[in-house]
Amino acid sequence: MRATGKPGVVVWLFCLLIPAFASAQEVARVFGKITDERGRPLELVNVAISGLPGGAVTDKKGNYELKVPAGRDIILSISYVGYKNEVHELNLSAGESLEVNKILGLTFTELPTVEVEDEQMRQTNLIRIDPKIASVIPSASDGITALLKTMPGVSSSNELSSQYSVRGGNFDENLVYVNDIEIYRPFLIRSGQQEGLSFINSDLVSSVLFSAGGFDAKYGDKMSSVLDIQYKKPLDFGGSASISLLGGSVHLEGLAIKRKFSYLLGVRYKTNQYLLKGLETRGDYNPSFTDIQTLLNYEVSKKLEISILGNYSNNNYNVIPESRETDFGTFQEVKRLTIYFDGQEVDKYLTYLGGLSLTYKPSKKTRLKFTGSGYNSEESETYDILGQYWIGLLGTGFGDESFGEVVETQGVGSYLNHARNRMNTHVYNIGHKGTTEYGNRLLQWGVKFQHENIDDRMNEWVMIDSAGYSIPRPPDSVGYTNPLAQPYNPFGIYELIRTSANITSNRYTAFIQNTWGIDPDSSRFTLSAGIRANYWDYNEQLLISPRATLSFRPVWKNDWLFRVSAGMYYQPPFYRELKDLEGVIHADLKAQSSFHLVLGGDWNFRAWNRPFKFVTEVYYKYLSKLAPYLVDNVRIRYYGTNNAKGYATGIDIKVNGEFVRGIESWASLSFMKTEEDITDDFYFDSQGEKVEPGFIPRPSDQRMNFSLFFQDYLPRFPSYKMSITLIFGSGLPFGPPKSEKYKHDLRMPPYRRVDIGFSKEIIGEESRFSHKSPLRVFESLWITLEVLNLLQVNNTVSYIWVTDVYGYQYAVPNYLTPRQLNAKMIAKF
Repeated sequence: MRATGKPGVVVWLFCLLIPAFASAQEVARVFGKITDERGRPLELVNVAISGLPGGAVTDKKGNYELKVPAGRDIILSISYVGYKNEVHELNLSAGESLEVNKILGLTFTELPTVEVEDEQMRQTNLIRIDPKIASVIPSASDGITALLKTMPGVSSSNELSSQYSVRGGNFDENLVYVNDIEIYRPFLIRSGQQEGLSFINSDLVSSVLFSAGGFDAKYGDKMSSVLDIQYKKPLDFGGSASISLLGGSVHLEGLAIKRKFSYLLGVRYKTNQYLLKGLETRGDYNPSFTDIQTLLNYEVSKKLEISILGNYSNNNYNVIPESRETDFGTFQEVKRLTIYFDGQEVDKYLTYLGGLSLTYKPSKKTRLKFTGSGYNSEESETYDILGQYWIGLLGTGFGDESFGEVVETQGVGSYLNHARNRMNTHVYNIGHKGTTEYGNRLLQWGVKFQHENIDDRMNEWVMIDSAGYSIPRPPDSVGYTNPLAQPYNPFGIYELIRTSANITSNRYTAFIQNTWGIDPDSSRFTLSAGIRANYWDYNEQLLISPRATLSFRPVWKNDWLFRVSAGMYYQPPFYRELKDLEGVIHADLKAQSSFHLVLGGDWNFRAWNRPFKFVTEVYYKYLSKLAPYLVDNVRIRYYGTNNAKGYATGIDIKVNGEFVRGIESWASLSFMKTEEDITDDFYFDSQGEKVEPGFIPRPSDQRMNFSLFFQDYLPRFPSYKMSITLIFGSGLPFGPPKSEKYKHDLRMPPYRRVDIGFSKEIIGEESRFSHKSPLRVFESLWITLEVLNLLQVNNTVSYIWVTDVYGYQYAVPNYLTPRQLNAKMIAKF
């Protein structure tokens, strides 16, 4: 549904609903201590109320405190990975305090185990991801990103990039929040080599929630997914340090000022120089990526808390390419592309983010949060690279002296890539969010104002001099006094992008949603419904997005829960969508829209006397007012028009549990199809008949994805562990450059990758050291050896197109990283 108007309508609607917030009820207090069978306190134990949102976790001393509804029967659920779950039934009067201490017994071993039950999340489309696994998953990318790529509905065919697509969407369609602050990524990045570090620092994370579609109205305006990250609130002093062939990190956390002030500090450094040396393009790679983050909290009083989130990121990518040699073709006809380079590329991406939050709790059941944040980025991309190439036919006769050698030169050419691109982005916003509980309802609301300024200066061109492209001089023209003038172009510019834009705009957003708990006939129904509004003054478009989720838990012998979600999801342009393939800004571009219908269910069961969980979702998304786009590596380029409609449909399946007793593993399987129909993309065939291509695959049409994360250990020596990640994704569509979209009917080879890691715990809970030993400060110390791309698969990320002397075009694959080793050490203290 779409409407136009002024933002005052949103504020007026919101104000009408404010009186509903006044309702609140009395509460009681539960506190206590959780220990293991040896009396040792357990940290980060989950203490929750079954069937209700919220909860608490224990601190380093095992202590917890939780507000619970008064005057009703509730079940206190206590769970911790590796230990048996405990429950405690209680009914407290208003204002009453009760101490509940529990001793948790081991399920089998003190290795991390599965937490398959999470009542708070089961009733929504959010899934919880254990951030502790981020430190053990073998991958060339960041830990949280690597975990996310193994989730159902998520696809990524580039281990060098932190970007991912969800259920047929592109990289720009995913929301990312850290402590309720929306995170942005640099705009000029075109390849995974340039990306560096993602924003999310795995060392600082306490909670990871992810939804692949059908998410609530409280989340923003994107069409595909939401990733909700919460950073830790330290309960004592601690930290960690890690180092590997790909970089290192250090983090510190602690308390001060009578435990009212807490701090988190994380510093990361990454260089993928080691990985890039394995690429087919040889040269002097000098990437350097640095990231510093901090989270400061100060408890002014029991009702008021102040929080500051800060980030500084400096990513530099410098390369002087030298040469490249790639073999391609068929077994019968093998060709070799040889390129010699001259020039260099220098890219810089400098970003700052700061956020200030004030959280006020006027009553036991009401929480008000006021947030202000600012994001600044300074990006520059400069390169002049001349490539001179030869296409050679290789000898294929076994036993011949010419086997594997060039026997005939079939093409010679050169190209020159030039860019002087600079972009400065400034995003500032202030907002308010609130929650209140009344009866069996949870009411949430929020408003936000955002100011944006983008200064973009782009000058980028490609010149190609090869058969069928350009000639060294313009043809003679009788009557032209200046043969270099238009319409002739003596340089044979193949592609030209020029932009000079400075855009300032404002956005206004608001939402309200309510969650009801209903219990008819001893079955559990939960309904969450809300509405979201968005107004952008640049294109003067007002959007209204209703969304709802209904969950039902039948009283069956097996523990099943079913969900159905539906809603409208609009994606107003930010900036990239406004710019077409030639760099022209289209100020009249409207929001893309997607209607989601998601049917899902999950089943908690036991196999081999161990806990497991089966989750599945079937979905259909109707897409309208789409802006068609192209993808090259991780760079997205839009056509700048709303001239397409489409759909995405599929099924996601995941099974997780204790495949090996005491530790969690999972497998995900997804089938998906997404297509679009572009208006007026017809053509005439050889007979002069008009042909309408109709629906064609979208660039993200990856029909099948399978991922596996598996852990194991030696039964008698649990300090020796193994973890493996397997990802398979079917081929993505692509086509010749500068061709119509309906011609993009070719398919890349499937993406296949296996990463494996072997770990040994050097210091653990059972380790004992003398008071003089410097090792006594460590809680744990692990060393790991990883084999990346174990099967040595040449995965294709994009293509370079070349032409031979006969005028034939060839798509020569650009391969990703080969098999490589990585060693790392992780210490916690």
